[in-house]
Amino acid sequence: MAAGKPCYIMIYSKRFTELLIRAGETKAFSFSCYNPENHFVVEIQKSIDCMSGLCPFGEVQLEPPTSVLPTLNRTFIWDVKAHKRIGLELQFSHPRLRQIGPRESCPDGVTHSISGRIDATEVRIGTFCSNGTVSRIKMQEGVKMALHLPWFLHRNTSGFSIANRSSIKRLCIIESVFEGEGSATLMSANYPEGFPEDELMTWQFVIPAPLRASVSFLDFNVSNCEKKEERVEYYIPGSTTNPEVFKLEDKQPGNMAGNFNLSLQGCDQDVQNPGILRLRFQVLVQHPQNESNTTYKVDLSKERDMSVTIEPRPVRLSRKFTPGCFVCLDSRSCSTNVTLASGSKHKISFLCDDLTRLWMNAEKTLSCLDHRYCLRKSYSLQVPRDLLQLPVQLHNFSWKLLVPKDSLSLALVPAQKLQQHTQERPCNTSFSYSMASTVPGKNLYFGSFCSGGSIEQIQMKQNISVTLRTFAPNFQQDLSRQDLTVSFIPHFKEDSVFMVTPDKKNKVYLRTPNWDRGLPSLSSVSWNISVPRDQVACLTFLKERTGLVCQTGRAYMIIQEQRTHAEEIFSLEEEVLPKPTFRHHSFWVNISNCSPVSGKQLDLLFWVTLTPRTVDLNVLIIAVVGGGALLLFALGLIICCVKKKKKNINKGLTVGIYNNNINTQMPMQPNKFQKGRKDNESHVYDVIEDTMVYGHLLQNSNGSFHQPEVDTYRPFQGPMEDCPPSPPPICSRAPTKKLATDEPSPDVPPESESEPYTFSHPSQKDGSNENTSIPLLSVQEPEKSAK
Repeated sequence: MAAGKPCYIMIYSKRFTELLIRAGETKAFSFSCYNPENHFVVEIQKSIDCMSGLCPFGEVQLEPPTSVLPTLNRTFIWDVKAHKRIGLELQFSHPRLRQIGPRESCPDGVTHSISGRIDATEVRIGTFCSNGTVSRIKMQEGVKMALHLPWFLHRNTSGFSIANRSSIKRLCIIESVFEGEGSATLMSANYPEGFPEDELMTWQFVIPAPLRASVSFLDFNVSNCEKKEERVEYYIPGSTTNPEVFKLEDKQPGNMAGNFNLSLQGCDQDVQNPGILRLRFQVLVQHPQNESNTTYKVDLSKERDMSVTIEPRPVRLSRKFTPGCFVCLDSRSCSTNVTLASGSKHKISFLCDDLTRLWMNAEKTLSCLDHRYCLRKSYSLQVPRDLLQLPVQLHNFSWKLLVPKDSLSLALVPAQKLQQHTQERPCNTSFSYSMASTVPGKNLYFGSFCSGGSIEQIQMKQNISVTLRTFAPNFQQDLSRQDLTVSFIPHFKEDSVFMVTPDKKNKVYLRTPNWDRGLPSLSSVSWNISVPRDQVACLTFLKERTGLVCQTGRAYMIIQEQRTHAEEIFSLEEEVLPKPTFRHHSFWVNISNCSPVSGKQLDLLFWVTLTPRTVDLNVLIIAVVGGGALLLFALGLIICCVKKKKKNINKGLTVGIYNNNINTQMPMQPNKFQKGRKDNESHVYDVIEDTMVYGHLLQNSNGSFHQPEVDTYRPFQGPMEDCPPSPPPICSRAPTKKLATDEPSPDVPPESESEPYTFSHPSQKDGSNENTSIPLLSVQEPEKSAK
């Protein structure tokens, strides 16, 4: 028949969908299709009553034999009823059984479904396949066994036998025998539904002498108990505290030598809300390892707000047996992963054939609750030594740094300058630091950094996480030379500020945070680039345009030299990014983002290179020649003035007054010199030349003055400014304005290079002959002219 059409059982041209044949009956039938195995299954049910008579103990036969049955999927069912005080035992010859979950299937199609009985209630013990470790199952008060055989398998034996046993006083006992290394996964009765209320179930494990066994719970639930307590009990050879009682949430025993028992005990459940008790666990049997006899002490008693987890690395699953890796506390409580809490001391041993299959992750929180106490305090971000002496690799160590909102910010200072990981210059070290914001809704990843760069300090606005990530086993040697210190500093508005001192030999590559996803909306980041006095910095951007389209607000980049305060403002949405430019002084680069439209992002990459500062030879020659000519002119002028002074000294009393109380600082300007003029002696003169006193007489015919040079300009060598340039308002639509580097700020008066001296004539008040001035030269009577 065509596929998809119904198939029927035909008896004398009559069609049936099912057929029941009782004992002693004979019926002839056929099928209306060519593939009846896809439509029908034959069930052979046999009831055995051990309450009214003797049980047919021994090997169970397949009756009728499979050879006389149609080639259909066959299911043999044996239902054995027994008294409550009678125990029945199912014995399985080779191959032994392997328990499977409710959604699993057997590779060869042969399935054993075993159930027990509590009064009139049937309890499912489990479903099993071939090629496992289960050798016997003991039950009380009867058993129901169903053997499913596929239609293509020619098998004439059941593979099990029934034996009589004394009362076991529990629901069932499952025996699991190991002949070598291996593992077994077993489940509680009725799994994944609830274990029967107030019942007891036991597993017996037979372990060869040279091997060790470890138990780990894969999945479990506990019910709501009114009386007693749900628990597991172990009978372990050599234990002085048998039975050893554990809660289901406890770490289970490991590294056990010899046979042992594991029992699951239920409780009296709450009638209104009983809950579900269930358990799925694994027993791993393997050879003892060298590390199993070594104990490591980890002292975390002085640590606070820290947790350490030792767990397996992610690996690909393999069908071959793989010995397990267990971490044991106090040599008996073992698990595939262990979490160590701060404030305590721990003893650890390992049951693992290859410790590289394990790694360690840790997390610590440093928080500031009172900004008055935390301000200016520093803490070292170091891994505790006890963790580094463990024989497993440290994968991640994360520090969560928390500060009061709008009160404090964070500054990270490395012992060795850091390099930002970029595609142009990737980190090739054994460890690195990853930094990201932990503020809810602030998806800001600052980047990955390693030692060997030019970043001296990183300042973060709010809460962040710093994660030390290792890549090579030798990271411990490199880590000893690296230290990261965090300080609590006054709050600032930038999301992050990077202090950079470029290397004279290498390019310094820098990129905006969130490189893969783009700088978050309305975020701002600054770089403080220090340029040595004998160097010139070249600033280069990777792209000509950002391709940014703003939905709200504007995106700007500001480049500001710290010495001249000249700002160059660029619209990142409209303008072309600057070509490579040379910077002779330290400068700021500030980038502020808008709210971009969907699909657009702001990501900028730039680099800084240093070259030695050179002086133009032509300019130097002109300056020398010009300076010499000016010197000769000044000497001649002084001689002329002295002669003229001697001729006109009798024309009146003119005294030069030096006033040292004059304010030498420009208004509204910060003091840029480390040492003020009142603190040094550059304004003190032993002798004041006549030309200084009578400078007003040097006026030439066209009314201009020849003023002598009274001071020499020296380049500023003091500290650079700390604050980054303030960006324009984000939502401003004002046109972009560029200022030349040599153009002063419009609201700052120009600095004067002349010395602040005051020259005046002495004056007398009317009716008074008192002289209030301080003469600097002796007064001589004028000579009378010869007649």
